[in-house]
Amino acid sequence: MTGLFGWVVQSGVVQGVIIGATLAFLTAILIMNVVIRGLTTEVNGWSVIPRAGRPGNGFLVRAACAKALPVVNVFEEAAYWKSTKDGAGRRLHGRHDYVLRFPKGGFPPNDAFWSLTVADLVGYATRNPVARSSVNDRSEFVTNPDGSVEIHLQHTAPSGQEQNWLPVPGRRFTLMLRAYLPAATVLDGTYRVPRIERVR
Repeated sequence: MTGLFGWVVQSGVVQGVIIGATLAFLTAILIMNVVIRGLTTEVNGWSVIPRAGRPGNGFLVRAACAKALPVVNVFEEAAYWKSTKDGAGRRLHGRHDYVLRFPKGGFPPNDAFWSLTVADLVGYATRNPVARSSVNDRSEFVTNPDGSVEIHLQHTAPSGQEQNWLPVPGRRFTLMLRAYLPAATVLDGTYRVPRIERVR
């Protein structure tokens, strides 16, 4: 066994295979990143990939979409918007407070339901004192006099606005907005998710 191990360590062939495999992997990642940028539409700091999940996508497109959104339905079944930055292009971070303001009737139009989820940069749910990692169409929001709803995205509870609070971690984070059975205005790109505004 020692002799075999020594041969593996000293073999130029084995080392070449390892180096070649590593370079191939890194090249594949770079290519997929280029492909996914070409498929992504970004509006108001939110990115969306309408072609994700389509059975007719080629191998490279499927691989790139799987890297960006590992498990997704076709766009007609579920629309996914993702954001890691506010409306001004600054990275989302828990040391700041944000507001996502939906005008009256401005939640993602759908024939099923919608949800807004906060996660870390890997995509895992984050812990918080109220065990709330998402809000959705069943949440009992407090509305403004004009009918709009402001969702407060911050690390600590907003005074007097706890009902509209979606806690974020005290570090960088990601937001994912989903609409299941999205309406025609989502499918044709007419509907736009509002900007995330940094208020502190």
